[in-house]
Amino acid sequence: MSSPPLRQLALQGAAAILVLSLAWPYFGVQGEALPWLETSLAIGGVALLFATLSRQPWWWRVIHAGFMPLVWFTQSLAIDPGWFLFAAVLLLLVYRGALTGQVPLYLSNKQTVQALAELIAARGDTRFLDLGAGVGSTTVPLADALPDSHFTGYENAPLTWLVGLLLGVGRPNIRWRWDDLWQADLGNYDVVYAFLSPAPMPRLWEKVQAEMKPGSLFISNSFPVPGATPDQVIEVDCTPPRPLYCYQR
Repeated sequence: MSSPPLRQLALQGAAAILVLSLAWPYFGVQGEALPWLETSLAIGGVALLFATLSRQPWWWRVIHAGFMPLVWFTQSLAIDPGWFLFAAVLLLLVYRGALTGQVPLYLSNKQTVQALAELIAARGDTRFLDLGAGVGSTTVPLADALPDSHFTGYENAPLTWLVGLLLGVGRPNIRWRWDDLWQADLGNYDVVYAFLSPAPMPRLWEKVQAEMKPGSLFISNSFPVPGATPDQVIEVDCTPPRPLYCYQR
C-alpha cells in the first residue's frame, strides 16, 4: 500500500532542506552562485535514499529521485505560468479522487462488465451501486444489458462525473450522483462494486460490514480486502489481470 501523500511530501522536503542547508553556506562563502542543476540532482539522490531507507514502494522512490531534477528542467523551459494553472485545474477536474482519497481513475473493461452482468443476471432484479464510477464505463453498459435492474454511480471528480452524466442520458435505470463515495448508504443496494485502490479498502470494508444487509454482495475489482477471505474470486480473462473479489454479506 502506498504511503500517505503528506509522508512523501515530508521526505522530499527533508531532502531539499538537508542539501540546501549545506550547499547555500558553501557556495556563499565561495562567492559563487548556487549550481541549480547539480543541486537538484543532489536533492533527488538524497530523496531517493530517504525513500529507500523508509521502505517506500518502488514507484515513490522513482518519483522522489526525479521530482526535483524535473522541476529544474521545467523551470529552464520558461513556460508561461498560466499553463501550469490550466494543467492543475484540469487534473483536479479529472483526478480529484486521487488527490483527496488516493483513488486514481480506473476504467472497467468489456470483459469485467460481462462478468458483472452475469453475476447480476443470476440474482434477478438488482439494485447496483458503483463506488467511484468514473465516466460510467461500468454503469452505462450494465444498464443497457440489464434494463430490469437499477444502477447508481457515485463520482466526485467534476469532469468525469459530467462525462458519465452525458453518457447515461436516455437510460431511466441509471441514477448518477456527484458525491463522495463515503456518503453513500450501502444498505440501499443489493450489489456494491468498487474499483478503487489498496489505500481505502480497510475503511471501505468497515463501511460494508456496518451498512450492507445480509444477502447482499460486495465486489472489489483487482484489490482484495486486507484480512478478509473472499467467498468467490472471478478471474476475468483480460490483460493486465483484474480479478473480481466477491464478498457475500
